[in-house]
Amino acid sequence: MVHCIEDRALEFQGFDVPRTHLEPVQLVKYGAGEHYDFHTDWFTDPRYSFAENGGNRLSSFFVYVHVGNDTTGGGTNFPLVGELRDERWCRFVDCDEEYEKGVTFRPIEGNAVFWENMTPQGVGDQKTLHAGLPVTTGSKIGMNIWTRQAPLSEEARGPDDYPEV
Repeated sequence: MVHCIEDRALEFQGFDVPRTHLEPVQLVKYGAGEHYDFHTDWFTDPRYSFAENGGNRLSSFFVYVHVGNDTTGGGTNFPLVGELRDERWCRFVDCDEEYEKGVTFRPIEGNAVFWENMTPQGVGDQKTLHAGLPVTTGSKIGMNIWTRQAPLSEEARGPDDYPEV
C-alpha cells in the first residue's frame, strides 16, 4: 500500500522524481484541541538540507486520510496565500474566513493539498508557511509526503525492496 501511495505522489509530480527522493510517509493523528503550529516544511538550518542528507524539501503533500463525521475545525491554513476568488473553491477551502487570515483548506477525507516549498531560485518560499488548525471536535488522520532535492540514504528511507502484489 505504501508503495502505491508513493507511486501516485511521484506520478503527480511528473514521473521524473525518483522514489529515492521521497521521505518515508508519515501519518499524524489529531484529536480535539490538537494542532500543529505555523511552520514551513523546507529547512532553514543547513544541517538538515545538505546534499548527502537529501537536500531540502522540494514539495509537500498533506493528505486527509480520515476525518470523523463529528469533526469540526482542523483545516490547514496558509496565512500568506491570497484569496481564492472563484466560488467553486468554497467546496475545498473555508470561504467564510476573513481574507487577512489567508486560505484554509477544509479537512475533507480523501483530499490532499500539494505545494512546492522552494522558489525557482532554490530558496525556501515564505508563502508556504502553514499550520494544522486546532480540531474543535472529533479527530482527523493526515499523511505527510515530502520530496527532497536529492536521494535519501537507505538508512533514512529504508529499503525499496517491496514485494510485488
